[in-house]
Order: sequence, then structure tokens, then C-alpha cells
Amino acid sequence: MLIVVLVGVAIYLTIRTGVVQLRMLPEMFRVIGESPGENKDGTKSISSFKAFWISAASRVGTGNIAGIALAISIGGPGAVFWMWLMAIFGAATAFVESTLGQLYKVKDKDSYRGGPAYYMSVGLKQPWMGAFFAVIITVTYGLVFNSLQANSIVDATATSLNVDTTQSFWLPVGLGIFLALVTGAVFLGGVQRISAWSSVIVPVMAGAYLLLGILVVAMNITEVPDMIALIVTNAFGIDSVVGGGIGIVILQGIRRGLFSNEAGMGSVPNAAATSSVSHPAKQGLVQSLGVYFDTILVCSITAFIVLLSNPVYDEAQGASLTQTALASQLGTWAVHFLTVAIFLFAFSSILGNYYYGEANISYLFKKNARPAIVTYRLIVMAAVFTGSVIALPLAWSAAEVFMSIMALTNLVAVFFLARIALKVLKNYTAQRKQGLEPVFNRDDLPGVGGIDAWDGSDEVTTRAYWEAKKDAKREAKTR
Repeated sequence: MLIVVLVGVAIYLTIRTGVVQLRMLPEMFRVIGESPGENKDGTKSISSFKAFWISAASRVGTGNIAGIALAISIGGPGAVFWMWLMAIFGAATAFVESTLGQLYKVKDKDSYRGGPAYYMSVGLKQPWMGAFFAVIITVTYGLVFNSLQANSIVDATATSLNVDTTQSFWLPVGLGIFLALVTGAVFLGGVQRISAWSSVIVPVMAGAYLLLGILVVAMNITEVPDMIALIVTNAFGIDSVVGGGIGIVILQGIRRGLFSNEAGMGSVPNAAATSSVSHPAKQGLVQSLGVYFDTILVCSITAFIVLLSNPVYDEAQGASLTQTALASQLGTWAVHFLTVAIFLFAFSSILGNYYYGEANISYLFKKNARPAIVTYRLIVMAAVFTGSVIALPLAWSAAEVFMSIMALTNLVAVFFLARIALKVLKNYTAQRKQGLEPVFNRDDLPGVGGIDAWDGSDEVTTRAYWEAKKDAKREAKTR
């Protein structure tokens, strides 16, 4: 049910936006490096770049290493093709939901907050729906997913150190305490500290992982054409290497692609709303790029590492398959590197997941959110510790159920609000055609209510601010 709706909405939005995810690819790279404005107290606002890494912190996790390996071991090489295809379609969904997240954001101290709960409440005028979504995403990401990420860190570390956690309890307990304390310390710094950590951890670790993957590809460059041919032919049931035929291949590819990049899940708009930009469409474009970064780059590298190592199919294998494949290509030291990668990917996911919960608790409790947020931080720290010390098969089942409910709720809102996102996109492209730096004001959408942050009072949303920035840049070039 969920996959059918996700795919249907992604295709619908691709058509309605005029394939914005491909048509405006150069524009995505242009706006991601845009510097932010300043808050009234002189501190820097959160830039598009930092908001990108908050969302990437949640997107790029153990699923990029374990999940893709699992898809290939069960679905075969063809799963990779369908993963790529759905990333392209899913990028349209990411554009619309993140644009809506920006459009309906609200000011909060040194940053902004927003997301599906906000655009459901004021955009769709369904406060009950927003409250329901806020509760679901807080439980799903803040508690369930974070306990699973912590569990993945312990498992990877135990494998690397050759420790049997059923016999030796010191590793899970010690690591659990360490993770709980470190994440708690980061939480205290709020969204600014989370964005700062994420913008360092994710690009550094993802960059190192990508380099190793490229090295594996270079070492096996003569086999790459055959690998690509195998991916394509197996995707359509030719040269099938798994049981279940083409159906299981397509299902595994679509499921892993969409669940990895989170397009349509309703999580990423919470991160998209944090940034200070001159136009809501800018974060839509940036988060579309995030889908490509997660799936076309990071997930593909995992797929290439596994496929170039001649894996055994029809046997469900996750991270261990990637570890074995990398070790066979580069030596046993690669197993330890992958442990570090899993550790940092999972830790950054804990930070991103936590923020999604905090943003929605702020929605639920409004001005009296502080006590609830403090309590939430303690509960998340407890969930991280719990996930470290016990096996959580029930949590995996709960994650699937909660995630499905969350995504379906969000997709209903995205479908009905898509017409407003399209008006925002039209406003953006019209300004670009005139050679202007797009600047948005809520008066640009007459008849659309509930827009709180775009009244022109913030310097980031004013034409004068962006003209001054352009003049300063021009002056700097002539010196």
C-alpha cells in the first residue's frame, strides 16, 4: 500500500512540476552554497548548506550500507536499477514537501521551525492532522529509529573487535552510556549545534566512504561494463539470479531507494524549514539534491562494492555483506574502517532524528515547549542506551508500522497542497528568467493564508538585502 502511494505521488508530482528534479539540477548546485543572513542579535542564521546536512544526517545512515546490501542479496543486481529510477521520481516529492516546509515555517529564537505538522495545520487547515503527525514522527524518529541506530553501532563495533555481546556485556553497556552522554551534550546546543556537527561528520565520513568505493571501482574498472549490464538486464527479469522473479527485484529496489532517501516520508521538511533563504523553492531544490546525494551517490557506492565482489544471492545479508565485500577488495583493515563509517553515520542519524522530534514537540506545546523538550531529550538518551544493550526485533516491526502511517499521512497533505508549491515554483522561475535573485513575499500568493514568516520583516526575505549582497560580491571581485 505505502509503496504504491509513494510511487504514484512521485510520478504525479514529476509531471505537475515539469520534471523539476532534472530541469533545475544546475540551479540546485547554485543555491546550496548560498550564505545565510544574520539574526537580529548578529549571529548567523542556518544556511541552505547546513540545513542540507541536517537532513543528510538522518538520510545517510546504516541503511545506506546494510539496507542496500540487503536489497541486492534478496532482490539481486536489478534492485539497483529500480532504486535509481525511484530516486529520480522521489526527488520531485522531496522538492514539493520541502518547499511547503519552508513556506509554512515559523520563527523560533535563532532559527526557524516547520514541517508537515505546520503545513497540515495551517495549509490544509487540519490541526488534528498536524498534531497526529507530530506525535507519530516524534515516536518514530526520536525513539524507535534512534534505538535501532544505537543498536547498529554496537553490532558493528562488536564485529570489528570480535566481541560476542551475548557473552560479554561490557561493550554494549559502556558504548550505550557513552552514546547517551555525547548525544545529550549535542542536544543541549539546540539546532545550531546539531547543524554544526552534521555539517562536519556527514560530509567527511561520506566523502571517505565514497573515495574507498571509487577505489574499488577503479581496481575493477574492466568489470564495470559487465556490472552495469547485469544491473539493467536483471532489472527486467533477464538473467534472473534470485527466486521470486522480477516482482521481488522491483519491490526491493523501490523499497530501499525510497526508504533510504526518505522522499515523501515527511521527515526532511523539518530540516528544510530551519534555513534562512530568500525563497521557499530554494530549499525544495536543495533537498531534491539531497535525494541524489543519498541514493545516486552513497547507496550506489555500496551497490558497486558488493556487486564487484561476486556476492551470493538469495541469502538475506546486510552490513556483513558490505564488510566482507570491502575486505575482499582492500584487505581486513577495511572492515574496521566500515565500523567507523557505520558508527558516524548512525551517530549523525541520531542527531537528525532527534531534531525531527524536537521540532514537532515545539509544534505540539507551542510557547510552553521547554519542559517537554527537556523531558524528550532524556527519553531519547534512554532510548539510545536501551538500543545499545538489548536486541530490538520488536522495534524493527514497530518502525515499519509507524513509518507507513507517517508517510501516508504526509503524502495526503502533499498531494492536496501541491498546487500551492507549484505557484511558489512558478514565482521562482519567473524571477530567474528576469535575471533576478528570487525573493519571496507572502503577498506573492494572494488568497493563500497561514503563511507566517514571509512578510518581508526579515532582511533575508527582502530584495534590498540580496541586492546589497550582490553589490558586495561584485566589489570584492573588482579589488
